[in-house]
Amino acid sequence: MIYRVLDKSKQKEVEELFTSVFTTSEGEEEGQLIGNLSSQLASNIDNNAIICFGAYENEMLIGSIFFTLLQFSKSIQVYMLAPVAVSAEQQGKGIGQALINYGLNELKKRSAKAFNAIWLARPIFNRRANSYY
Repeated sequence: MIYRVLDKSKQKEVEELFTSVFTTSEGEEEGQLIGNLSSQLASNIDNNAIICFGAYENEMLIGSIFFTLLQFSKSIQVYMLAPVAVSAEQQGKGIGQALINYGLNELKKRSAKAFNAIWLARPIFNRRANSYY
């Protein structure tokens, strides 16, 4: 498994992964919705306010997560972790948790000061991730 920081050039690949994963698990309408969201996020990756990480196996993207910097009136750094997707065939192998850890560690390396991270999720669909925290 290879984990990478992704850039805008991976927009189509990221969109296809999220569309496929959420279509399989939630239906076509949700798949299109989350696919479009991931495409919009990927088109705005700047590796500061919007950061995207990917998990690759045999050069194929099998997992991805976005960290988006939230803005507040106080000078604190808070990243929202969402959305996250792992291909249906690869789920249950700890790839999502490894992606979260990889992303958090990358943020720690980049940040001179402390930061916070929050997970945006629907608990019913994210029991495994919720138990992780």
